[in-house]
Amino acid sequence: MKSVLLTGAAGFIGFKTAMELLKRGYSVIGVDNLNDYYDPRLKEYRLNTLKEYENFKFYKVDIENLEALRVIFEDNEIRGVINLAARAGVRYSIENPFVYTSTNTMGTLNLLELMREFGIRKFVLASTSSLYAGQPMPFKEDLPVNTPISPYAASKKGAEVMAYTYHYLYGFDVTVVRYFTVYGSAGRPDMCIFRFIKWIDEGTPITVYGDGTQSRDFTYVDDIAEGTVRAYETETGYEIINLGGNQPHQLKEVIKLIEDYLGKRAEIIYKPFHKADLKATWADITKAREILGWEPKVPLEEGLRRTVEWHKENRNFVKEIPLP
Repeated sequence: MKSVLLTGAAGFIGFKTAMELLKRGYSVIGVDNLNDYYDPRLKEYRLNTLKEYENFKFYKVDIENLEALRVIFEDNEIRGVINLAARAGVRYSIENPFVYTSTNTMGTLNLLELMREFGIRKFVLASTSSLYAGQPMPFKEDLPVNTPISPYAASKKGAEVMAYTYHYLYGFDVTVVRYFTVYGSAGRPDMCIFRFIKWIDEGTPITVYGDGTQSRDFTYVDDIAEGTVRAYETETGYEIINLGGNQPHQLKEVIKLIEDYLGKRAEIIYKPFHKADLKATWADITKAREILGWEPKVPLEEGLRRTVEWHKENRNFVKEIPLP
């Protein structure tokens, strides 16, 4: 079997990426620390689905733990690594910047060093559109993203440049995929779409930072998973590639669609815009099309419909999930 080490396997994007790999016949070695940044029951829900596959093996390990990772490398014939393990969230990174550096940057270094030690050359790193703060849109990969405005973005930039160093020194084939506002079924409860659906359905006022005209290049998680696997399967040398919906949508448009699919109206509380947030994101996906043969297939309307349907089918479970 073609064995892939996939970190963050119980996470939102990691889960879907694992599913895509398994469907393509890969053997997936999943790693996740199942931390409590949000309710671990969501991670266990995803993990239980993955454990139904005989070619999925799971280790509860933190990528900050170099020696525990070394055991995994020793015990498995790993052909390549996809690193989706990360501390996510712009606002929380301002409250606790140390854990973002230790996981996102140092954890990436641990993986790269073990790859060097065990002779593994293919590496895919998940990065973020948050790096493009202050740059002209649509965001292109060659923009000088040297001034990150949150510890989260800074920690991801550190991971990117460390991966380049290992490409330069040791010939690693590295593909960095910069994700743009990923959403979908069984998503992260710290992100707006999960929160808005839950709040509107339960009759709780929703909180919007800003006036709702801020826009995001929302990207459905299944599209992101496919793009990530294509990045793994494509030899690039060292490339940074945007994976985004290629069509920004305002937050108030998202809220209106959720209201329509739930058949309920939202009560909105507006708060000041957070200075570490981006007012708009828009991915130029030319490189993804040319290098990976990838572009998003699921439009926002369909992606939100699927996400709301998952919520309805799992309403009792979701009701128990507290929002961080």
